[in-house]
Amino acid sequence: MDPIAFFVEPFAYDFMQRALGMSLLVAAVCAVLSCYLVLKGWSLMGDAISHAVLPGIVIAFVLGIPLAIGAFVAGLACALMTGYLKYNSRVKEDAVMGIVFSGMFGFGLVLFTKVETDQHLNHILFGNVLGVTAGDLLETAIIAGGTLLVVLAKRRDLLLYCFDPNHARAIGLPVNLLHYGLLILLSLTIVSSIKAVGIILVIAMLIAPGATDYILTDRFERMLLIAVAVACGSAALGTLISFHIDGATGACIVLTQAFVFLMVFLFSPKRGLWPLHKIFGREDSGSPEHVRGADAP
Repeated sequence: MDPIAFFVEPFAYDFMQRALGMSLLVAAVCAVLSCYLVLKGWSLMGDAISHAVLPGIVIAFVLGIPLAIGAFVAGLACALMTGYLKYNSRVKEDAVMGIVFSGMFGFGLVLFTKVETDQHLNHILFGNVLGVTAGDLLETAIIAGGTLLVVLAKRRDLLLYCFDPNHARAIGLPVNLLHYGLLILLSLTIVSSIKAVGIILVIAMLIAPGATDYILTDRFERMLLIAVAVACGSAALGTLISFHIDGATGACIVLTQAFVFLMVFLFSPKRGLWPLHKIFGREDSGSPEHVRGADAP
């Protein structure tokens, strides 16, 4: 196939233009949040909230309100419930999250089977980015744009909270507000991603960019930029590949991100399993460092 046609041909169709726009929006906001989730160790929290939104979606459909509102309320309820059980029982956080999100996901599946709806379960679980409308694109742009603005405005406070909550509290930062604010931002990000990749695959978009760039760079500001570039590039390439192979778009995006992570893990100059400078016989004068918190206040 002509390489130029590979990139140009899909954009002759309006649905592909909307799909690419949606994929890029979701990839950008997920990439920024993924950096904080990876540093905070909240990867499983993203998984829990993404599964827990299903009952909220079904209930919102029954009540006739926007599905995004139901999904957001359910996701936030899952996060708050997890925090309450963690601090009021002997069970550790990972076990609590497993119980809460699996219980809410099961409840959502039961509700879905009992409610007559034109929504297809596969579209909720795995997304349907090729079927998004201009209204869906606008809704996602508002949610993702607002989330990005808040995260970027408070990025230094959030960074310090993720690294050392005790130090953040000692210098006067509102740690509880940052904690629940980050949970709200995570819930909003998941809501904005449902139409693109669904509630199952969104966890990959919330982990892969941050994990990839944690290997590549030592500085957080640079980590944010690289994460957005990697996520958006993977989203665009995955969308184009899905068009040409007639495959699931969300799955192609996630597979592209997984491939990028694998390449970085194997061949990263500083921390790769087989660094390129060793393969080509060159010595690396630099020495690996931990991700620095110097970018924090």
